[in-house]
Amino acid sequence: MPKAQSQRIKAVAAAIRKRREKRNYTQEYLALKLNISQNAYSKIELGYTKITLERLFQIADILEFDVTDFINADKPELSPLS
Repeated sequence: MPKAQSQRIKAVAAAIRKRREKRNYTQEYLALKLNISQNAYSKIELGYTKITLERLFQIADILEFDVTDFINADKPELSPLS
């Protein structure tokens, strides 16, 4: 995987974590809502697990956030997470 792509994936994962923490949700809570284990969810936030677009939409819905904001997380001028 190209380095730039890997960095973007890590940025999305970090944005998910940041938003989860802002909402004061635990990893266990998100895992329960997604019907996965806490360990599996943790791997999403660490960028170890490739997630589907469907899963990204599920996470965005739970966190009440727009998917594009996660995708643009590596572009500070476009991201409300900055």
